[in-house]
Amino acid sequence: MTGLTGPRLAVALEGAGWHPAAWREADARPADLLTAGYWTGLVQEAEAAHLDFVTFEDFLSLRDPAEPTARADRAQTRLDAVLLASRIAPLTSHIGLIPTAVVTHTEPFHLSKAIATLDYVSTGRAGVRVQVSGSAAEFRHFGRRTPPEAPELFEEAADYVEVLRRLWDSWEDDAEIRDVATGRFIDRGKLHYIDFEGRWFSVKGPSITPRPPQGQPIVAALAHGPDAYRLAARQADVVYVTPNDRAHAASIIDEIGAPLQVFADLVVFLDETEQAAADRKARLDDRAEFASDAHVFTGTPAQLADLLLDWHAAGLTGFRLRPGALPHDLTAIARALVPELRDRGAFRTGYEASTLRGLLGLPRPANRYAA
Repeated sequence: MTGLTGPRLAVALEGAGWHPAAWREADARPADLLTAGYWTGLVQEAEAAHLDFVTFEDFLSLRDPAEPTARADRAQTRLDAVLLASRIAPLTSHIGLIPTAVVTHTEPFHLSKAIATLDYVSTGRAGVRVQVSGSAAEFRHFGRRTPPEAPELFEEAADYVEVLRRLWDSWEDDAEIRDVATGRFIDRGKLHYIDFEGRWFSVKGPSITPRPPQGQPIVAALAHGPDAYRLAARQADVVYVTPNDRAHAASIIDEIGAPLQVFADLVVFLDETEQAAADRKARLDDRAEFASDAHVFTGTPAQLADLLLDWHAAGLTGFRLRPGALPHDLTAIARALVPELRDRGAFRTGYEASTLRGLLGLPRPANRYAA
């Protein structure tokens, strides 16, 4: 069996793990956080388990906005998520790659080109998570106005994604002729000005990168409330949400009210016994205070499988698991949770498609500008 009958699974990679003390664990590799090899190894572990995709976090400021300088007990170093995904792409073959991009302070033309490039170097496995920023520290980095209210940030992000999508379509699929005899490399009639005019952006186009292999790379968003739900419903293919339980998951799906792929985020601490997982998390908590926007699961892979299948029945497409500590919890996901789900007939044994859209069961969209 290669098909997927249960929930889809993704992993959210973040530093040494989502717990701020994870870098102090015996098997952690804090000296390697700025190396390509560290991240490549993690993604290859996830791909060996046939997970749908991995995500890479990114921010434009230190993660302690109330602190004037970086906290000495936190691993604050960070690589650019889009560039990191592009480095890893040629070293993997099937797993989707979805980096985070802070759209509040970046230009859509540049990001459209970067994600199109990622789609090419990954042969059709790219996506992007669009993230807004209301951080005053990040606004100061760019000399911008003071942060607006959340609804305005999300409206700006919606326009941003519209520009991305139009730029990806600004080349028709067969715009490149490459006819040596006539000397015509491009059919100019198949390149299109996007002529976007909005409150925040005025973009002429076309892109300088041909239409990506997927046509439209996957757009994802993390959503905690109505403003973000509206952004996801309007512009995203995939939305990550943070329910507390099955009933909450069902209510979030109803509130979004759009045919999206909905993934629930869970922070996971996995061990062979529930007590071992609880003891490990308690040891980490003694070293650093930990708080999460997502539900925190502590227990065995079999117990987590029970939870995933129960919540999946509420209508969730799948789950984006956040390993509490790396590599420990990623290894447990790949080598214990996935086999547990397979034993229950609830997870694939091989990849059934070569693109991220294909893995998620999403069609390749038609070009909006093609005749």
